Amino acid sequence: MAKLVFGMNQSLDGYVDHMAFAPSATLFRHFIEEAQKQAGSVYGRKMYEVMRYWDDDRPEWDAERHAFAAAWRNQPKWVVSRSLRSVGPNARLVEDDLAGALRALKAERHGEIEVAGPDLARSLTELGLIDEYRIYLHPVVLGQGKPYFAGPRPPLRLMAHDRIGEDVVRLTYVPA
Repeated sequence: MAKLVFGMNQSLDGYVDHMAFAPSATLFRHFIEEAQKQAGSVYGRKMYEVMRYWDDDRPEWDAERHAFAAAWRNQPKWVVSRSLRSVGPNARLVEDDLAGALRALKAERHGEIEVAGPDLARSLTELGLIDEYRIYLHPVVLGQGKPYFAGPRPPLRLMAHDRIGEDVVRLTYVPA
């Protein structure tokens, strides 16, 4: 049975914003390794559109960017959207019955499936489907933006904490 894991970079004051701060080289290598191991990813429409950046090689990329793109392209993706009519390579559209589709996905797959995007994570949290939360806490204060928890905060239990690079702490929680 697969495990649904919601993990994102977060500021000290609880916001996620891929444009406001970027992962260090060490953290980016960590994300490459994570993407290579994942059994797939589930995206909401907005986050999927952001991640489509990795579909096409860019001349300015270094070897690590190419490695992340290859890992991202190779993994299966499920995109939750009522407005999209099609999705890119190695992706499947989930339009209806989010709970049923994700329960079936968890039952038929093995390993970790990334949940990407706070709005989707809110819906899956409300359905009790997220098995683990990973907060990559950065020493940045944004003061505003999209919160990591887009809805009510679920009761959580800290399972692990570790430092990645010089300034990021990964906090791993499970539902309590």
